[in-house]
Amino acid sequence: MTRKLGSGKLVIATHNAGKLKEISALLAPFGLQCISAGSLGLPEPAETGTTFIANALIKARAAAEASGLPALADDSGLSVAALGERPGVYTADWAERQWFEGEPGRDWYMAMGKVEGLLQAKGADTPRNAWFSCVLALAWPDGAHAVYEGRVDGTLTWPPRGAMGFGYDPVFVPTGSVQTFAEIAPEDKHAISHRADAFAKLKAEQFGI
Repeated sequence: MTRKLGSGKLVIATHNAGKLKEISALLAPFGLQCISAGSLGLPEPAETGTTFIANALIKARAAAEASGLPALADDSGLSVAALGERPGVYTADWAERQWFEGEPGRDWYMAMGKVEGLLQAKGADTPRNAWFSCVLALAWPDGAHAVYEGRVDGTLTWPPRGAMGFGYDPVFVPTGSVQTFAEIAPEDKHAISHRADAFAKLKAEQFGI
């Protein structure tokens, strides 16, 4: 039987304030006090896994072991069928740009251009099917864990459209829509996203909703 979360503190294995806020809002109705790994001064573990599940578990287990509290981590990315499911777990890495004036960063238009260039190199008839994946991993200090996988399918378009999303959103058109994720209002996107799918599964198993 899957371990169940009780009320109390839950470490969100992130150093990103925006992600903490988003996840805290989703879990607020269940009596959980969400605190970030960053606020506890926990280091970010190396994401050495080759799957979304592996990387999510690395982050959740590291936070749980270091804090002595249950922890939740996510890992997500874009997979393109014609590119052998790349970039996949390397979704963010494809956006890494060279250090510029001492500051590292990510260039998502560069990343989208890389995906498009590889598709074009395969020919005009290459299928453009793609999907976003999100894995949520819960871990407890004693080693118990649970994993929830979410997915949203769609196709890639070019050139990028919309200004409301982030990452690869401007080139991703979810199935059943004619708009990219970056053209869809955030509240509508969140209702159909890969993260929403994963959280729905987590809430169903953990809280019976």
